[in-house]
Amino acid sequence: MTERTYAGVCVKCSDQGYMEELNEWTKDIGAHIAEEEGIEMTDKHWEVIDYLQTQCRNEVPLTIRRVGKSGVTTIKEFYQLFPEGPLKKSSRIAGIPKPVSCI
Repeated sequence: MTERTYAGVCVKCSDQGYMEELNEWTKDIGAHIAEEEGIEMTDKHWEVIDYLQTQCRNEVPLTIRRVGKSGVTTIKEFYQLFPEGPLKKSSRIAGIPKPVSCI
């Protein structure tokens, strides 16, 4: 585990950069991580982030297929919003641990 500073706040992260404590997350931190990932956040991005955080709090395992069937976004749109690894990138931005389904 390491510590990283996002938006002026020091948070605990895994060695791969995923936050360890969701309760440390703020929207400013999410925006900072999104900037690192090269993603310009829109309302749709934040809607997906909110969904991921809710699922994490409810201890629901996340998969791309589950996100695509959520009604929040389609799989195709998920890939457009978070290119090159949508579940990995969106999970980092959401401040949740890396999903088990991600290699």
